[in-house]
Amino acid sequence: MANAAGDHAVVLGAGMAGLLAARVLSEFYRDVTVVERDALTGATGQRPGVPHGRHAHALLAKGQLILEDLFPGLAAELHEDGIPSGDLAGNLRWYFRGKRLQQPHTGLLSISATRPVLEAHVRARVLALPNVTLLDQHRVLGLLTTADNGRVTGVRVSAEHDVGETHLPGDLVVDATGRGSRTPVWLDEMGYGRPVEERVNIRVTYVTRHYRLAADPYGTDLSINPVGSPGNSRGAFFPKLADGSSMLSMTGILGDQPPTDREGFEEFAKTLAAPEIYEAIRNAEPLDDPAVFKFPTSIRRRYERMSRFPDGLLVIGDGVCSFNPVYGQGMTVAALEAVALRDLLGGSPHVQPTRFFRKIAKVVDVPWDISAGADLGYPGVEGEKTLKVKLGNAYMSRLHAAAADDPAVTEAFFRVAGLVDPPQALMRPRLMSRVFRHAMKNRGRTAGLPHPGKGVSTTTN
Repeated sequence: MANAAGDHAVVLGAGMAGLLAARVLSEFYRDVTVVERDALTGATGQRPGVPHGRHAHALLAKGQLILEDLFPGLAAELHEDGIPSGDLAGNLRWYFRGKRLQQPHTGLLSISATRPVLEAHVRARVLALPNVTLLDQHRVLGLLTTADNGRVTGVRVSAEHDVGETHLPGDLVVDATGRGSRTPVWLDEMGYGRPVEERVNIRVTYVTRHYRLAADPYGTDLSINPVGSPGNSRGAFFPKLADGSSMLSMTGILGDQPPTDREGFEEFAKTLAAPEIYEAIRNAEPLDDPAVFKFPTSIRRRYERMSRFPDGLLVIGDGVCSFNPVYGQGMTVAALEAVALRDLLGGSPHVQPTRFFRKIAKVVDVPWDISAGADLGYPGVEGEKTLKVKLGNAYMSRLHAAAADDPAVTEAFFRVAGLVDPPQALMRPRLMSRVFRHAMKNRGRTAGLPHPGKGVSTTTN
């Protein structure tokens, strides 16, 4: 490797963010080691390090495009393994604010793979690279640094159930350990302080159960997804899976938890905006007990605002920003951050941490505004509800109403929600005219809303 950035890069964590980082680093470092606490050799199912892995996951349209670029033929490989796929809008049944959206063909791919299955395929691709090694069943004890703490030179690790430790040198260490990342603690201990954090307390609870259905509610659709909103905060994702079973992940916010007993679970399903979900499960065969996952707070760590940061260390994925999972943004943002890292390494063999964090801050800005802004639309969610947030949520309410009748509005919405197009695409005069014509036709007024042609920042919900 003539233009290698260094001899050895170390990635902490073998989740999606870590795997994508390792894939990119393999182009620039002679050797890449991925350190993971879980046992992964031969693993294909749920694992402790991804406690939300048993629940519904989504890879947004932009994430699908990036994965196909990094792993050519991945979509075909998944299809050959029987994983259902189709159009994000044309083959998924979406309900927003209680109304079923139109289903145009958008050309945006949706692959109905569970998180463990998708991760297993990506992991196999990464570990097939000749210069990538997995060190699983190892704990990260801390960083190795120079005497003045000005540079990170590797990590200290220990095998599970082993009292000893091993020093693993690295020209670059990438922390992809998720929202529980210890980098803020390490930085504080090294004298750098901690990054400022932004938080939105949403208290989302997922409860998931698998079924063998007695009748098919899908038709040509891959999934039925009533999305929670301020009018009905209860939501669900109801995909059909490769083995013919169905997964029902129901969500509640601010302490409204779907019950885990069968009667309570089904009563909760009865309150969803998609009545066909209850009808499908009430006579279905449960295949397991309900599993619960709680997500209390969306967290964004502002590393780009730190005045000092040690060389040789980067953070990626949920360790930078952990999004409310109902928006399905986490894996796609990790993919975008990996692309940003590749772009920087392509321009210079030495990546300055401050430059990297500033670059990925721009990546995070849009999905954070989308999810945090929409969450602030719920009356019980605390936070600064700026004029931008209020106008954005008001406009999106009208846009979703229009999308129930207008397939062009549906397509524009999913291109933005899928992070393919920028939010400004929803502010184009022609689209705004469609939205406001629908509002005036069906409600007779657009009180309190901006007129077409005036700029408004958007959020989605």
